[in-house]
Amino acid sequence: MGMITRSIGPDAAPARQVSPVNSHNEWDPLEEVIVGRLDGATIPSDHPVVTCNIPGMAARAQSLVAGFRYPKIMIEPAQRELDGFVALLQSLGIVVTRPEPVDHKKRFSTPEWSSHGFCNTCPRDSMLVIGDEIIETPMVWPCRYFETHSYRPILKDYFRRGARWTAAPRPQLTSELFDAEFRVPEKGEPISYILTEFEPVFDAADFFRCGRDLFVTRSNVTNASGIEWLRRHLGDGYRVHEIESRCPTPMHIDTTILPLGPGKILINPEYIDVDRLPAILKKWDILVAPEPDPIVDRMLKITSLCGKWLNMNVLTVDEKRVIVDPHHRETMRAMEKWGFEPIPCEFLHYAAFGGAFHCATLDVRRRGSLESYF
Repeated sequence: MGMITRSIGPDAAPARQVSPVNSHNEWDPLEEVIVGRLDGATIPSDHPVVTCNIPGMAARAQSLVAGFRYPKIMIEPAQRELDGFVALLQSLGIVVTRPEPVDHKKRFSTPEWSSHGFCNTCPRDSMLVIGDEIIETPMVWPCRYFETHSYRPILKDYFRRGARWTAAPRPQLTSELFDAEFRVPEKGEPISYILTEFEPVFDAADFFRCGRDLFVTRSNVTNASGIEWLRRHLGDGYRVHEIESRCPTPMHIDTTILPLGPGKILINPEYIDVDRLPAILKKWDILVAPEPDPIVDRMLKITSLCGKWLNMNVLTVDEKRVIVDPHHRETMRAMEKWGFEPIPCEFLHYAAFGGAFHCATLDVRRRGSLESYF
């Protein structure tokens, strides 16, 4: 019998069939995932919408090094961790797909502005999977404007095999979108955002999915117009609920609140007021994340693009197993106490490129169907 091959060339005709994309929540058994790449990673631009979210010394150094390649001293340990993470996923029987390598140092432009790129380490930010649909999101960092182009071979392949593929309106990212008077609020001041409502913008990582219910935090990369665009796009079959965050520099929901399974929600005690959660979430078990184990390595502290709560940025393999960095011993213990099986995987150096396990992945297929959990 001859070998059967599947064409993904440019001339392959679209055919409606069972979609290779199928993911409705954050915990059904994981079968296929996109994992980011470090190749060509370039230090992000010093645009105010970028620097307002970068902590401490990293933000102060941003204007001096923006547009330069990340040095080997940062790339090499992160690459070793990434390779180990990919190997772990494959050992668990999960299909791993990777984007194309890209030279992010190349400049690009629109009629209003120009920028270099950043990296494609975090597919969770630029694409949102809702059932059999992948939505390219209207991202607000100028240096990430064309980031999904590195995923286009994957997206075209999924489309030819039956997935739905949508792109939200590409934003202009002109000065009208940004509040020129913005400053990070001091402790005790009301939360404010650098974004206006000039046009819809959002990162996918500001949302999490629980079947027919999606939850979102407004942030410095997601405005109310972006939330409304997604609500209208999804229609009456879904409900979109906003969660208040007390983070002074909000960006991405997965270090603020994240479901670990049906009926179990992990919260950041610094950023979440349980009394102000949407009423339907109060019916679930509220799991309070332990304080992160401190990072003592000075280089890791200086270079991280993220806040301290990356111990929450875990990836669920199924309703029982969850991938956690072993540095966070208290988080590992808490997971065991809550009835989960933590799978250790070193990943601390990836924070310099935008996140941890949840950020570095996009779960394309989980074995399950669309349900309502509330």
